[in-house]
Amino acid sequence: MTTWSDKGFLMMKIEENKLLTLVNAAKEGFENAYAPYSNFHVGAAALTANGKVVKGCNVENASYGLTVCAERNCLAQGVISGEKSFSAIVIYTNQEKLTPPCGACRQVIVEFLAPDALVMAVNHNNDKKQWTVNELLPDAFTPKDLLEI
Repeated sequence: MTTWSDKGFLMMKIEENKLLTLVNAAKEGFENAYAPYSNFHVGAAALTANGKVVKGCNVENASYGLTVCAERNCLAQGVISGEKSFSAIVIYTNQEKLTPPCGACRQVIVEFLAPDALVMAVNHNNDKKQWTVNELLPDAFTPKDLLEI
């Protein structure tokens, strides 16, 4: 089922109870974050096309370039369990400013979520901001582009 967002973009509609489940799972991921260098803890949870919830957290490394973000860990957990399609992802932090996915995560998100899928940031104050995948990464390079080679 789809609905129009307040921005006029077509967005996948997620049932309120599923959204609450995703937020709670993202909070659980946040609690497991390994961020001894930045102290910037992030949790993420994604809803698979089959209705399963998978979660992840950021995992830092002393060699900073090897750090992996919560969103990518979350989607990787889904892929590990056999999922290849997701309908929403929620990112949770305890920052006052809501935190959207970084550029690398946006590219991974576009690999597995539809252009109109929900991406939501939530913080410890229960402030929320949402986007569609297409809003976060318009004109993205996707698997469809490889078919044209």
